[in-house]
Amino acid sequence: MPQMVGIIGGSGIYCIPGVEILSSRRIETPFGDPSAEVTFGSLHSLDVAFIPRHGKGHIYTPSEVPYAANIYALKSVGVDTLISFNAVGSLREEIKPRHFVVPDQLFDRTKGIRKPSFFGNGVVGHATFGDPYCPDLRSILVKAAEKAGVVVHDGGTMVVMEGPAFSTRAESEFYRAQGWDIIGMTTLPEAKLAREAGICYGTLAMSTDYDCWHQSEVDVTVEMVMEVVKDNVTMAGKVLGEALLILSGSGAKQCSCNDPVGVMTSPDASPAVKLSQLEVILRRS
Repeated sequence: MPQMVGIIGGSGIYCIPGVEILSSRRIETPFGDPSAEVTFGSLHSLDVAFIPRHGKGHIYTPSEVPYAANIYALKSVGVDTLISFNAVGSLREEIKPRHFVVPDQLFDRTKGIRKPSFFGNGVVGHATFGDPYCPDLRSILVKAAEKAGVVVHDGGTMVVMEGPAFSTRAESEFYRAQGWDIIGMTTLPEAKLAREAGICYGTLAMSTDYDCWHQSEVDVTVEMVMEVVKDNVTMAGKVLGEALLILSGSGAKQCSCNDPVGVMTSPDASPAVKLSQLEVILRRS
């Protein structure tokens, strides 16, 4: 059973649906301020910690989100399992608005604006990332969605673009031609940072639109996204409750997400300040 479950809310999810709120506090990190205070609560005997990815009032663009600070803050309070909620566009006819997807792969189309790693500045480390999502947590999220009665697609590739503008029609058709399934703006570098921190990470992607490729649908707009998000938030709360219930009865974790990062830099060549910054991230249970 996890020692603490982290929840990162995407567009439209600025609180924890169904969770008893106990406290909140601002956490300082070596990587800047998190998006907001960390809110602590409890459900099904599990401790949970929540951060709204875009901040209170949705003040950060996808490129501005302090991803490293958010993951560091959650890791520092004991989070070892992290459920991410993401509003996404569908690249497949069968993935309709209001459907949920639990992806198993990622393709990075961000542009190097976002800090992709805790490493650098004197310490070099490499984390395995062939399978970017925890397989055990993926399975739990699929089961939870099924129990909650939502339409869920098990697996699929999410392409992550920079934003904040939505895709051009040519881009959308290109992504479809590659065989990718959904498109979002915020899962990277979040997933990479979670892996470096040894946190089991899974995404519950909520389809809001057909991007701009679908000939019989209007192009995606903010108004369209937020209208569907209202319905998705209600369903997300039900899925989260089921997921936490399953997690509360789970045994010891069997996945490899907690494996140590391969640090290439020798300790005597590593700056003491940087090693201090990485102490929380490199800690393994």
